[in-house]
Amino acid sequence: MAGRVRYVGSVYHKDMPSFAGTVPPRRPHASICPRELARQRDTIQEWLRRAIRQGHFSALWEGGFARYVWHREGNVTFEARLVNRQTGEYKGFPLERDEEVHGLP
Repeated sequence: MAGRVRYVGSVYHKDMPSFAGTVPPRRPHASICPRELARQRDTIQEWLRRAIRQGHFSALWEGGFARYVWHREGNVTFEARLVNRQTGEYKGFPLERDEEVHGLP
């Protein structure tokens, strides 16, 4: 699965233009990704693939892909969410402290 996934991002988790596109009006509950990641698609895609190889994904599957994948970078945990089950495309965002996923290194 790790070799078939693709990180596409979401403009709804940005507060500035990024590889995901221009910024529409923000959704009320959408967390904002760190600005320094706005142009780091390759880095984020590598995080996604590494997390899958390490088994940091949910038991929920859709079309051959895990519905959720988690990666911790420093003290921030990111959640990737499947947005296209046919092509394995994901978006991602940082979790709040009360949303932490237990068991990640």
